[in-house]
Amino acid sequence: MDDREVPHYFICPISLQIMKDPVIVASGITYDRESIQRWQFHGKNKSCPVTNQPLPIASEFTPNHNLRRLIEAWCASDRVVPAPSKQSSLQLKVIAINLIKNLKQQELQLESLKTLESLASESKNNRICFKDVGVVRAMVTIVVSCYQNRTTVGLKEALNVLYLVGFTEDETHSVLEEYDRILNSLTWVLGFDASTYNDTTMKPHALVLLKDLINYAKSHVLERLKLDFFKTIVVILRQRENKNLEQRIKEGLHVLLSTCTWPRNCSMMIQAGAVFELVELELGSPDKETTELIMAVLFHLCSSADGRAQLLGHAAGLAMITKRMGKVSHKVDERALMIISLISKFSATDGVLQEMVRVGTVEKLCMVLQVNGRHSHPRDKAREILKRHSNVWKDSPCLDITLLTRNPSHSLLMNTNKERTRNESFLTWGK
Repeated sequence: MDDREVPHYFICPISLQIMKDPVIVASGITYDRESIQRWQFHGKNKSCPVTNQPLPIASEFTPNHNLRRLIEAWCASDRVVPAPSKQSSLQLKVIAINLIKNLKQQELQLESLKTLESLASESKNNRICFKDVGVVRAMVTIVVSCYQNRTTVGLKEALNVLYLVGFTEDETHSVLEEYDRILNSLTWVLGFDASTYNDTTMKPHALVLLKDLINYAKSHVLERLKLDFFKTIVVILRQRENKNLEQRIKEGLHVLLSTCTWPRNCSMMIQAGAVFELVELELGSPDKETTELIMAVLFHLCSSADGRAQLLGHAAGLAMITKRMGKVSHKVDERALMIISLISKFSATDGVLQEMVRVGTVEKLCMVLQVNGRHSHPRDKAREILKRHSNVWKDSPCLDITLLTRNPSHSLLMNTNKERTRNESFLTWGK
């Protein structure tokens, strides 16, 4: 068959295929006989799919002989077999509306979901049409129903349609208001045991949808999150050894970052063991984006005493924060300095201060003083930390007390060689 477009009036509005036996129903619309019969008898529908006018099931159909001859002649001339064809937006919307209606009938639900999934995967135009007729709400209803009934029949298809169609900001607000169990439903999917639900798409799709919902959610929604929600996300972070799951981990980090601005949520993350898992994840030397996400979340968690305690309780926690400074990005440098500042201000026991010397934190802060501009924020923050505990660190060989003066123009360093050595150390300090 060549690439000529099939005449739209050859296409059955129900099956989206070239009609084999076109018939005219009481409403004046032409359908393929088999399709309209299936629509009436199997679906028990009593209205015209296109016009929604009453259509008695017992009514007879009028064969459309002229159209049938045109179709046969067209197919014969091109030697084609009737096949699916592109539809106008109006036709597609009609089909989608009918499929949504069929979702309410148990015997038609799965087949209708598969048809919606197939159409959504075909083109962007199809997905736009789906948004206009309420497919998003229909799929959310299916997902929530599966959660409530603890069944997975149709769940994969519904999640895939939602993943393909996506949420707008307005849709997110509406969905979260009307379907308050959707977050629980998606969290339930994320908790599936891989050995029980051997599907490679449900959990990734659920996580992306959860991230999108959380990203647009209003504060009253984020304030209602439960501990189990964060435990599920932390479990995702533990899958760090599987390189195929890197994108899934990033989605999980985005979820944590979008919710950690509330102290209550931070407390639950810490309780779920998030700090330990974030440190472990960073020790695996992830890419720049992942490191920036990790450090951003850690900064919020370390704003609490429990978060700082969990970080310092990790044997490599403080050392990891220290070594990331100056090696990834300005965002990471800023977060690392803020974390160290919080520790030095609120958790500076004698043991912690000595560990800062041992793992090179003090030396790294001195380097920040040297390589940043005189009035830069990193330089000011480093000087603030060093001055705060200069009485403890004053004997450290890397610390020049004169660097801590407000006007350091007259007190650069003890000698040029020492400056060169420290700069080289700072620039080559690897992950």
